[in-house]
Amino acid sequence: MTRWMLLAAAIACEVTASLSLKGALDRPALYAVVAAGYLASFVLLTAVLRQGMPLGVAYGIWGALGVAATAGLSAVLYDEPFTSVMVLGLVLIVGGVLAVEMGSHAAQSRAHADESGAA
Repeated sequence: MTRWMLLAAAIACEVTASLSLKGALDRPALYAVVAAGYLASFVLLTAVLRQGMPLGVAYGIWGALGVAATAGLSAVLYDEPFTSVMVLGLVLIVGGVLAVEMGSHAAQSRAHADESGAA
């Protein structure tokens, strides 16, 4: 499984756990889903890091997309508010993570160029 697929699975598990946490308030059996979801998410995130994705990038994407998906799905599933100001905030978070991702790639490219030039 590629690191991007593992990261997507980690995000899906985290979102499922977070949404189940809200549902567990009325159905306590869902606490098992909460625990399993968070555990699976961290195991998958660890696998992503083992495959070489930088921590700042992996955690940033995991966090930003997890927040965005949880906010959107909680509006659908639990009729929670989802305002234009919230959407703007989510866009800014995702944009910031994309900037971190692009900066990471630029830094890796420079490091590889420096290694090649030194050889």
